[in-house]
Amino acid sequence: MSYEALAKEIIKNVGGAGNISSLEHCATRLRFKLHDDGQAQTEDLKKLDGVVTVVKSGGQYQVVIGPHVADVYKEVVKARQQGGGDALSEGEGASAAQKPDKKAKVLDRFINVISGVFTPALGLLAASGIAKGLAAVLLATNVLSAQSGAYILLWAIGDTFFYFFPIILAYTSANKFGLSPILGIIIGASLVYPSLTALLSEGKPIYTLFEGTIFQAPVYFEVFGVPILLMKYAQSVIPSIIAVFFAAKIETWLKRVLPKVIQMFMVPFATLIIIVPLTFLIIGPAATWLGAILGFLAKGAYDLNPTLAGLFIGGLWQVFVMFGLHWGLIPISLITIAQFGFDPLLALMLGTPFATLGAVLGVFLKTKNSKLKTLCVPCFATGIFGISEPAIYGITLPNKYPFIFTLAGASIGGGVMGFLGSKAYVVGGMGILALPNYINHGNFDMGFFGAVIGITIAFIVTCLLTLFFWNDSKSVNAVK
Repeated sequence: MSYEALAKEIIKNVGGAGNISSLEHCATRLRFKLHDDGQAQTEDLKKLDGVVTVVKSGGQYQVVIGPHVADVYKEVVKARQQGGGDALSEGEGASAAQKPDKKAKVLDRFINVISGVFTPALGLLAASGIAKGLAAVLLATNVLSAQSGAYILLWAIGDTFFYFFPIILAYTSANKFGLSPILGIIIGASLVYPSLTALLSEGKPIYTLFEGTIFQAPVYFEVFGVPILLMKYAQSVIPSIIAVFFAAKIETWLKRVLPKVIQMFMVPFATLIIIVPLTFLIIGPAATWLGAILGFLAKGAYDLNPTLAGLFIGGLWQVFVMFGLHWGLIPISLITIAQFGFDPLLALMLGTPFATLGAVLGVFLKTKNSKLKTLCVPCFATGIFGISEPAIYGITLPNKYPFIFTLAGASIGGGVMGFLGSKAYVVGGMGILALPNYINHGNFDMGFFGAVIGITIAFIVTCLLTLFFWNDSKSVNAVK
């Protein structure tokens, strides 16, 4: 089936163009927000050639497509417009602002917001992480020195995204919350404005509030006697999201009360003159302190028992992903890296995609079902790069035991990684491309080798469990 034909069938089976409130996509899924989920024909969707499965999670109706989801998404956008729905453009329409569903659970609404903010940036996040990982590999193998121009440029290519992360998140948040995107960019940029960031590294504070605590805040200047608390906002996650949320409320109110003849310039002016000072006075410091608390809690949980943390995170990560709960954990990973220079907790999930690969190989070697054996090949190929959903919904989950063995193998692998002190120093890249994330500033330490050992054990354990304990006579081929 062509992408165009598949797109039309998907729209028809989600209740038609008029039933689509918004649409976005991640690495493998079309993420619909429907006016009425009851109008969707879920079973008919699952039968479509090109659809892996359908998942309802986080207040979203998710159609799992696979690695070519971006091509299908473009055709869905076109077909939706032709079918009478509102026009959606790539990027902007994907995360169009929505009125909050007051019937949705708080957790669902939270996950919907987090996924809507982070999903548009995931591709660049992964690409930037790969660039930093490559730089770390070249440094650790002495191919490049830290002073070489090639290393400096390569590191800059990877680090630019993370340094200006507040701007990127402000843009995606603006699309999500309904703020003018350019206004969002300006708000995010104000957090990393050079003159202000220079004060942190070169200036001398007048005094320091909350000195000696995690809330320590140097004061470099005051406005009308009110202290401005400058924080390190480069690479930050929470401040720009919260600032844009309130900016969207302010902009909406201003458009309602100001005369239309002056709205073009007065709405953005008034929005900025209100939200930027508020961000530096209240929102930014409060959000930074919240991030600090989350970071310390995450690191504290790891420090209590790294092995137990690895067993838990590794064993349950696949389940978190299936139900969309991982979106609530991803920001914590970014926060801990910005705060401590490494992520000790979510780094322990690396064994999960390799455990899935082990299950797929085990099924391939054992099954006599020719269709299932054929399906294992592309699932294994995409799984190497961390795209596991075709394997999960097409092979392991329908056959039950391979999925359970995946959880067991990933848990053991995570436990080994925790025991050997594996940590991620970069976010980005998936599957085999994530391994360079575990290189500590150009050094192959035990944490890196722990990651290699952990994913190897996860792969082997799951493969052996599948070979010895899975009953091929009840095999299922769930993908068309």
